[in-house]
Amino acid sequence: MVTFRRAKIKDVPHMQRVINGYAEKGLMLPRPLVKLYENLRDFYVAEEDGELVGVAALHIVWEDLAEVRALAVAPGKERQGIGSGLVKVLLEEASSLGVGRVFALTYQPDFFEKCGFEQTPKDSLPHKVWGECINCPKFPNCDEVAMSYNL
Repeated sequence: MVTFRRAKIKDVPHMQRVINGYAEKGLMLPRPLVKLYENLRDFYVAEEDGELVGVAALHIVWEDLAEVRALAVAPGKERQGIGSGLVKVLLEEASSLGVGRVFALTYQPDFFEKCGFEQTPKDSLPHKVWGECINCPKFPNCDEVAMSYNL
C-alpha cells in the first residue's frame, strides 16, 4: 500500500535520485542536494513498503499562487496512481493554506488534465514564477506546457 507523507531529511538522497533520473532524460530540471535540503518543507513523498516511490513539492509563489514542482515517480512505479496521489495531497495542502490557484509547468499535460488542471497561457503567470528557469538548459526557449488548477 502506498502512503503519502511530508519528506524528511533521510529522504533527500532518494528524492534526488528519482528526480535527477528524469532530469538526465531532459524531462525535468535537475535538483542539487542543497536545493532539496533548503526546500525540504515544500516536499511530500510517496512510500511503499518502506521504499520511496514518488516525490513532489508545493512551492508557494505568492499569496494566491503555488506551483507543483519536481513531481517524479520511481521507474517501474508509473501508472499506479502515485503521481495523482501526490498531486491530490499538494492540492489539499494548497487549499488548507488558502491558496487560490496552483499551476505546473510540464511535459505531461495529459496527466495534469486527468488531475483537474487546465492548460493556461504561460504569459498569464506572473514573472515571479520564472525564477528557476534561468537554470534550465532550454532557457529562454521553454517548451513546457503551463497547467492551472483553481481551488
